[in-house]
Amino acid sequence: MKASEILSHVDHTLLAPTATWEEMRRTAEEALRCRAASVCVPPAYVARLRKEYGKDLNICTVIGFPLGYDTTAAKVFAAREAVENGADEIDAVINRGDVKNGDFDAVTREIAALKEAVCGKLLKIIVETCDLTEEEKIAVCRSVTAGGADFIKTSTGFGKAGATHEDIALFRAHIGPGVRMKAAGGIRTVEDMEAYLEQGCDRIGASAAVRLLEGKI
Repeated sequence: MKASEILSHVDHTLLAPTATWEEMRRTAEEALRCRAASVCVPPAYVARLRKEYGKDLNICTVIGFPLGYDTTAAKVFAAREAVENGADEIDAVINRGDVKNGDFDAVTREIAALKEAVCGKLLKIIVETCDLTEEEKIAVCRSVTAGGADFIKTSTGFGKAGATHEDIALFRAHIGPGVRMKAAGGIRTVEDMEAYLEQGCDRIGASAAVRLLEGKI
């Protein structure tokens, strides 16, 4: 697989809580130079990046990140504000407390509310697979599908583990036909990126992808 093809599926990510504006600009310029799918950044930087780069930059941001236990109303407000500030894509973390309580109707309702809030922009739902049982992952696949999300995403990258090929295989077996997959967290080799894409992932969330691939374009 060509490096340029891999990068076209990469959300070039910088979510460190101490990241500076200069680091954000460098990450954005890397994403543009390598024609990455998007640059994924904290909500506080969305408006400034949009002003700096205009429509040239596809901006992704995160909501309820990384723990997911904000109220639905807070997430909806944050998602709307992110879109108003110029975000093209929203990666939102589910409430894992609802999952552990077995309240998958609440999970579905929250996803549906977020889908309405993003006003047609892409919505990716982060489920943090490392915290879930297999049965919970399957049930969450159903909620993501029923809630109308565009993507199911494995991980925040801030949990105790990240993406696995086993979880992607499980997703593929249980999501609806309109839901795409994003693998994120702990993806640090070109071979791993290729393997996730070959499994059917449409996006890869990675901070190291550009460094690994830029010299091979």
